[in-house]
Amino acid sequence: MTAFVPSPLTLILVSPDPHTLRIAVHGDLDHATHGELMDTAAAALADPQDLRELRIDCAELRVCDSSGLSALLMIHRRATGAGVRLHLDRRGPALDRILTVTGILGHLTGEPLPRHHTGQGSTGQD
Repeated sequence: MTAFVPSPLTLILVSPDPHTLRIAVHGDLDHATHGELMDTAAAALADPQDLRELRIDCAELRVCDSSGLSALLMIHRRATGAGVRLHLDRRGPALDRILTVTGILGHLTGEPLPRHHTGQGSTGQD
């Protein structure tokens, strides 16, 4: 049996243009680390000036627990309030699954739920 070893969170910020901030998330977004992502996004959204898009790059995101989801929801709320569009880029299958199962995929991304998803208690059958 292999023990689970947490991966520390590393955030890399890049501004490819004056209207976009990209935050690359590396590691685990969980109860111990979610505050760091929230604080980083909140700082960018506190005085957005020309910022129009906040892109969270999830390609290197390993784990996202309920605290991580809560952080993403809070960031979405703050971004919307600041007139900034949130994007969750390069999501892996595990993140898409948790966003779908919890029913927040569409809320955070504007994407519809997969056709086979019908909510709680679903058997996955059409």
